[in-house]
Amino acid sequence: MTTDPERAVNTSGTESVEDEDDNTHHKILRNTDVLAALRDGISAPGLEQMQSLPAPVKRRIKALKQLQLVTTNIEAKFYEEVHALECEYYKMCAPLYEKRSEIISGAYEPTDEQCVWESDEDEEILNNYMKVKAKIEDVAEEKKDEAENEDDTKGIPDFWLTIFKNVGTLADMVQEHDEPILKHLNDVKVKFLESNPMGFILEFHFTANEYFSNTVLTKEYIMKCTPDKNDPFSFEGPEIYKCKGCVIDWKKGKNVTVKTIKKNQKHKSRGSMRTVTKTVQNDSFFNFFSPPNVPDDSEADLDEDTQALLTSDFEIGHYIRERIVPRAVLYYTGDFEFGA
Repeated sequence: MTTDPERAVNTSGTESVEDEDDNTHHKILRNTDVLAALRDGISAPGLEQMQSLPAPVKRRIKALKQLQLVTTNIEAKFYEEVHALECEYYKMCAPLYEKRSEIISGAYEPTDEQCVWESDEDEEILNNYMKVKAKIEDVAEEKKDEAENEDDTKGIPDFWLTIFKNVGTLADMVQEHDEPILKHLNDVKVKFLESNPMGFILEFHFTANEYFSNTVLTKEYIMKCTPDKNDPFSFEGPEIYKCKGCVIDWKKGKNVTVKTIKKNQKHKSRGSMRTVTKTVQNDSFFNFFSPPNVPDDSEADLDEDTQALLTSDFEIGHYIRERIVPRAVLYYTGDFEFGA
């Protein structure tokens, strides 16, 4: 089973078409040339074309496919080296992400020079301010109080929670009972796996809180960059095919991924009614760390529901790695939206 988040296919509209002439159908299947063409993955128009070709031309076509296979393997090598290069460049950005984390947490206060950022909006605000300069004295005391409150604010509160709420798909995952927990999320990092296996790990760093004892929650994504032996020409680059979450050490009574419900149940023999308490799964962002189990065989078939869940999961994980972590401040300010 393989799923590429950037080219997931919607199979919900698949139609079943019956052959109108079974006899004709069987005659076609008995044709050895057509069977060979089917094995080569040729479409209906291609079947007719291949049938009409002289044997020497068909032989040369096979030679071209051998060349194409070599090209595909070279392409796979190219993507492997691109991934390795991406790993190197991420290492160059890591110190900048660490500085970002220090500013967000309040561990580091940027200098005035580092805070200079001019924009058209800033200039407009400045012009408006100059126009009402005469009124400043009337609100001087209020401004003073605001400044004192700002001095008490450490770092950038709710930075990652705000980002999650600004990104449509993540916002759908975050429930009201998740928000107090995500206020403790102070950094999201990416750790690249260069090879054996190729992939990446998302690390969610939390400050001490009353909900769980973990300081870091992880989500690992495994990728493959090898053409399928049975269908090598379908290869289009690295694909995520498996993900692995982590165990969350919830403190007593704080697990938001489950909820307790009470149901009235009739006793089978006595006919009397009783109340039964049952624990069921609850909607929560933290279900993200408990993805469906996937067989080790990357080509294993999965049921449609599991496939849909994994496709969505892979898309979200890929997007967090590719867009949100590198451009976090732009999602915080609303400059970017999901899919931008």
